[in-house]
Amino acid sequence: MRVPRGCAKKLLAAALSVFLPLMAVLPCFAAAPDGALCFAVASDLHYNPADAALEQTNDDPLYFYANRRCAMENESGFILDAFLRQCAGNDAVRYVLISGDLADDGKFRPEDHRAVAEKLAAFERDSGKDVFVINGNHDASMNPGDTSFDDFTKIYADFGYDKALSRGDDDCSYTADLGENYRLIALDSCSRTKSTEDGMTIKKINWVLKAAAQAKKDGRQPVLMMHHNLLDHLPAQRVVSHDFIVRFHFSTAALFADAGIRLALTGHEHCSDARSFTSPAGNTIFDFATTSLSMYPLSYRIFTLTDGLIAYEAPEITSVDTAALSAGTAGYTEEQLRMLQTDCNGFAKGFLKTGIRYRLSLSLSDEKLGIDPSAFYYPPVKTAVGGLLRLLQTPYAGEGGLMQAAARYNMTLPETAYETPWDLATDLAAAHYAGEEPHSPDTPAVRLLLKTAALLLRTDLAGVGDEVFLAAANRLLHRSGDEGIAASLSALCFSVFGGVKPGEYFLAVLLYPLLYEFGFDGDGVSDNAGSVPGYGAQQSENGRLQRFTVFAERFVLYLQYIFKSVFSGIAPAGGSVARL
Repeated sequence: MRVPRGCAKKLLAAALSVFLPLMAVLPCFAAAPDGALCFAVASDLHYNPADAALEQTNDDPLYFYANRRCAMENESGFILDAFLRQCAGNDAVRYVLISGDLADDGKFRPEDHRAVAEKLAAFERDSGKDVFVINGNHDASMNPGDTSFDDFTKIYADFGYDKALSRGDDDCSYTADLGENYRLIALDSCSRTKSTEDGMTIKKINWVLKAAAQAKKDGRQPVLMMHHNLLDHLPAQRVVSHDFIVRFHFSTAALFADAGIRLALTGHEHCSDARSFTSPAGNTIFDFATTSLSMYPLSYRIFTLTDGLIAYEAPEITSVDTAALSAGTAGYTEEQLRMLQTDCNGFAKGFLKTGIRYRLSLSLSDEKLGIDPSAFYYPPVKTAVGGLLRLLQTPYAGEGGLMQAAARYNMTLPETAYETPWDLATDLAAAHYAGEEPHSPDTPAVRLLLKTAALLLRTDLAGVGDEVFLAAANRLLHRSGDEGIAASLSALCFSVFGGVKPGEYFLAVLLYPLLYEFGFDGDGVSDNAGSVPGYGAQQSENGRLQRFTVFAERFVLYLQYIFKSVFSGIAPAGGSVARL
């Protein structure tokens, strides 16, 4: 029986999505299909030398040394070792790519870069596989006394730069061949002097376009690697977290897609997330953000490229060398070492959740939210923040629990396995970092968190007027820069509360940076395992009008953003951004 071409591709994609994840757990890894290119991608290693002893930061009995960055700094070198061992043992993997932030304090401690380079050199020597790196914002800068870009390329001279076919001007960019059919475009997306934001320029974009054109001329397909995100991996990342995404990213993505780049490999945001963008001309580019290797979910990516498909998976680090770890650092408990040996990823999740709680307890304040103490709505915001922190720490069940408190106000909170709202909130955040988020705004977890927060309206905020709630909500949105989210937050309130009351809307705005759309992937691209069309797959000829409409909407959004950026200094201080 002859299988139609479209069905055959779907069957192959389904088979790969099942088969490839199994490769991560088999003792002997299967080889890639004939003619395929297979490589591993890690990002944000954030290597730190191990401390002589653990330092307590909180009262958690297991994760007492968790930091506000939620990164397993002390274990980072051992996690890197485990990653390289897994790549060496996977016969299918031919190359290892690392998309920036190799050393956590690399800008100030070149010796940390040299320690990472030694590990990479040993891997290349023992495995016969090549490593390609590009710099991140933690790695180099042109500020006096910092590790310079030239220093970075010299330290990592054997990891891409020795195979460079071309180099960028005065930065760390380069191109190099991958296998017989592909070419890596390693782009230095970092600012030369600023800590986090991107340093993209027209000159860099043109360099990428020229490199892509040359790859095509040489009969190779261009694969892009850079540190900063090309597409949104958070809701409205362009304004809420603009330092993590390249400026004018829709326009840049359209240019790169039309230049023939289908696969972009990024990091920086520390999340495992996949997004796609289709240009008005109908060309699609996929941005795969890889999470930090030194924090939950301790994962990396493996790509297998054939002409028709780009298949991918996200294996995890499940164990580190605890004997070497504990020999160099004092203070580990037997339970910690057991988990790091048998369930390293589970330990990393608990470490992340404890770190998030530590960080939010310090950052959920009226000062951190940027609220002016002289504003007339300052008292309810301050009260709400304090009350929210109290609620997050209160158990759901038992005497004096939130279930009882809700019942006194004729509210019903659904039964839950979470002990406290802190557990719920940190689970939502962990899901964002891990990818394949199960928590959309309509799921029980998000609804429970909002209903829990709504207790503030019956207690701490019972006497606040509607006009104060609206003013505070609008000002919070103004501070975040996300004017366009108001309608979606109103819909979320209607879904959860059965209406759009000003107080509940205010709570949704207050919680929005924590929960909204962490679980929403609108383009249908799986975050961690699956496949997308390969470089040889035919681009769809359908839906061009729809794509143009989306492009026009995004263009208008950018005009608004530009005007806001230009004229924000003369805008009325009390102007509302969103109204019900």
